[in-house]
Amino acid sequence: MATKLTPSEVRRAQILQLLKQATMPLTGKEIGEQTGVSRQVVVGDINLLKAVDEPIVATSRGYLYMSEKQGTGQVEKIAVCQHTPNQTEEELTIFVDHGVTVKDVRVEHPVYGDLTASIMVSNRMEVKEFITKVNAAKAVYLSALSEDHTHLHTVTAETTKQIDQAFEALRKAGILVE
Repeated sequence: MATKLTPSEVRRAQILQLLKQATMPLTGKEIGEQTGVSRQVVVGDINLLKAVDEPIVATSRGYLYMSEKQGTGQVEKIAVCQHTPNQTEEELTIFVDHGVTVKDVRVEHPVYGDLTASIMVSNRMEVKEFITKVNAAKAVYLSALSEDHTHLHTVTAETTKQIDQAFEALRKAGILVE
């Protein structure tokens, strides 16, 4: 006898399907409109999906499903950076101008240990959107939680050369810590 799925289970399966098919991040509002529920219900469903190890990432532009194919053929490195909040856009733009995607930012907090937030920017438009959202929310950059604004970024690119060139440009800008 087949087990009947609850409406919540059907909706979570629908959310997974939407995320897997999406070519761009989907906001909670967009998912809610497509599934007939509020953004708050979507947030709860996303948390439940994450709890069963679905590779969903919340970015400043919406939710992404991180399938294995998205990581194939990419070189990944950690960049250690230090700059003022006013240089954040410059830093991110240097990365993306060299074909590098900035996946996240991480700081070491004296109480909580490592804190990481997803960024997922890979072009100038996404950098502008990220900066605009931070400013509109009057949010503080995660780097402000470290005493000297030192922070790490996980970055990816198709080639090591792209990352090396981005690192060189960051070095010249006085942003890269070595």
